[in-house]
This record gives sequence, C-alpha cells and structure tokens, in this order.
Amino acid sequence: MPAFISGANITGLCKELIDNSSINPALYEKYHVKRGLRNSDGTGVVAGITNICNVHGYLMNEGELEPIPGQLFFRGYNINDLVSNVEAEDRYGYEETTFLLLFGHLPTPKELKNFCTYISLKRDLPTGFVEDMILKAPSKNIMNKLARSVLALYSYDDECENKGIESEMRTAISLIAKLPVIMANAYQVKRRVFDNASMIMHPINYEENTAQCILSLLRPDRQYSKEEAQMLDTLLMLQTEHGGGNNSTFTCRVLTSSGTDPYSAYSSAICALKGPRHGGANLQVINMLDNFKANIKHWDNEGEVADYMRRTIRRETNDGSGLIYGMGHAVYTISDPRAIILKKKAFELAKGKEIEAEFKLLETIERLTPQIFKEEKGSEKTMCANVDMYSGLVYRMLGIPDELFTPLFAVARMAGWAAHRMEEILTGNRIIRPAYKTIAKEHEYIKLSDRK
Repeated sequence: MPAFISGANITGLCKELIDNSSINPALYEKYHVKRGLRNSDGTGVVAGITNICNVHGYLMNEGELEPIPGQLFFRGYNINDLVSNVEAEDRYGYEETTFLLLFGHLPTPKELKNFCTYISLKRDLPTGFVEDMILKAPSKNIMNKLARSVLALYSYDDECENKGIESEMRTAISLIAKLPVIMANAYQVKRRVFDNASMIMHPINYEENTAQCILSLLRPDRQYSKEEAQMLDTLLMLQTEHGGGNNSTFTCRVLTSSGTDPYSAYSSAICALKGPRHGGANLQVINMLDNFKANIKHWDNEGEVADYMRRTIRRETNDGSGLIYGMGHAVYTISDPRAIILKKKAFELAKGKEIEAEFKLLETIERLTPQIFKEEKGSEKTMCANVDMYSGLVYRMLGIPDELFTPLFAVARMAGWAAHRMEEILTGNRIIRPAYKTIAKEHEYIKLSDRK
C-alpha cells in the first residue's frame, strides 16, 4: 500500500486539518456572525418571502420573544381545519393538501378527483428502472436510495432541462407519485440483500391513494384497515410542508436559485432531510424510547422515569448526546400543532392495546422534560414536544419498519419542496449566496523544494 493512503498517514493529516480548520466559537460573537442563520434569541434570520406556509410559534413583544401556542398554515389555511374537516367527512386529505400547496387554492371535487387519478397513473417507474437503479445497487439506508433514484430519473426524462413552469409541475407531480413506489422497492431489496428476508414486490393498484398505496406495497398480504390508512394519511398531511426555512426546503431553494434541474434540487432536499437533526429525528425518538424501555423497570413510575431522564441529560445514558429527542423546536414554543393532532390520533390507535404503555411512557417524558431541563441546565426556555415525539410510535403501530420512518417523511415533504421550488423559480430570480467572514491570514508561497 502506498504510504500516502496508509491509516497512520491519513490520521496525521486529519489532525493537521483539525488544527488548521478549527474556529474559536468566540469569534462568531466577535464578528456578529449568526451561526446556523439564527439570531441570538433563537429566531431565524429572514432570508426570503413566501406565500406557501406560515409556521407561527412566538410573538416579538418590545424586542423580546413571547411564547404562544403554535400555529401552522398552508396557503392561509389552518392545519387544524384541514385535518378536522377531512376527518369529519370521513375521507383522505393528503392529495387535497398537495393540490393546495402546489396550486394555491383548495380543489373543487372535480379537480381533486382528476388530480388523484393523475397521481395514480404517474406511479409507474420507467422500464428497467427497478432492475438497473434499485436491484443492482442495494442500500442499507433507504434515504440514500431515494436520493440516488430521484437523481437517476433525470436520465429518463426527455424534458429534464426544460424549466418552464408546466414542465416543472409535471416533474414535481411525477415524483410525488413515484417516491412511495421507489421507497417500497428499495426496502424490499434491502430486506433480501441485507436482512436475508423474502423480497415481495406487488404491482401498483391504481385505485389506491397515496396512504393506501404505501401500506399496500409494504404488506405481504396487501391488507390494511380504513382506520390505518386514514391514520397514515393524517401523518402525511402533517409532514407535507413546514415553511421555507427548514433545512431541506431551504436546501431545495438554494439549489433552485442556482438554476439547476429539478431532479438535482429534490435529491439534495432528500439528503438534507436524512440528517438526525432534521427528518431523521423521528428515528432518534424511537431509539431513545427503546433505550428507556430497556433501562426503566417501572414505566408508570414517574420518579424512575425522571431519574433516568436526568442521567440522560447528564450524558450518562442513551446515546450520550444529553438530548431528549422529540422535545423542543426552532420555532414552536408552547406547542407544536402537528404534535397535538398526532398525539390525539396516536392515543386513539393505541388505546386498549399493548403499545399503549409505550405511548404513556412518551407522554410522561413529554410532560417531565421542561422541568427536568430547568433543574439540570438552569434553562428557562419554553419547550414543547415536536411532531417527531409521536410520529415514530404511530409508524410502529401501523407496522411500518423503523428504517422507513424518515423515507416516509420525504415522501410526504416532496409536495412542500415542489411548491417552494416553483415559488423560487417564479419570484426568486437571484442566486442565494450568504457571506462568510474569513479569518485566514495571508502567507507567502513556499517553493516545493523548501517545504519541510
């Protein structure tokens, strides 16, 4: 092995990299740099204007942040109204929500029916795509496979560089339709190759909506109840969109501002969502729950739960991060409206079943976290549960495997990404390029022969 690529050599070079690249955190304050595009009070730096979504979690009262119950609006419609009216009419709402985000208004019955039909007919993947792009290159992580597959679809599109709004819309709807199918196929291949399990790939049922399609493709017998499909549909609605500032949507808008093609922009958004600080947080909650279940003898004993939570915050348990996953949000303070809706639905689904004990354990964690954080960290920050606190448990109640929690988030969020890409194309008209303050000093060039 050449000396340069030996383990010891790489280790030494990486140590030099750390020495040459590390930045003193105090310099961010010195130069008034807003790390993570966040203000010192935790609010986000305003980087754009949008007509798509409003995430409202606080008021600024005489320069101070004032916590309020969280609100979420899609195109001006309150998420509570969207979900409650769908429930009252005993129907499905994900496709309606997608239409609203893409076109800016609620569909008429005829428009909704035509839109649902169009999505169903666009679910088919190109001939040979499953064999060439999924079967021949299996992945343990489905998010990576989603991103690669979306990028690969560029090669199957004769209009891939057509950035006219109609072409963009056709591409967006096509991806909204295809992502559930790609996800299900990638999961089946992963099962066969890495889990030594049977691979079952069902044909598409064009009569099924998105929630039904997902359950149908994932279950060996294709059977699901209406209650289960509507539960998943609600979860998809809640995760469809969350403003232009969240990491994956901002990523999509940044790439869009460069003039790149839709497949590149959407695949980058998927890669951003994969991160455990963003879409991957739902799996972190479930992993934390499993850890708590294994190490707390009496789940219904608040004292035991609180003691273990204190040890967790002290970095003595779980993954050593000191975090209680599922608690806290960048915008919401008193409450996350998505978490409230999902918690209610989760309880309805869990009531009377064995998994109800896990639900109650999560509920206890949610209730105790603010006070324990205050005791352990001296933090006075208002803290609430976010949507990730209960989404993973709902997925488990639906029999959805853990490795699909974040991919399902991507399936839902594809509609929001598409709406924001359209808005960026129509109104952005300028590449997004924030500045970085450099602290590097100038050096005189040293000839190769003089370097030691």
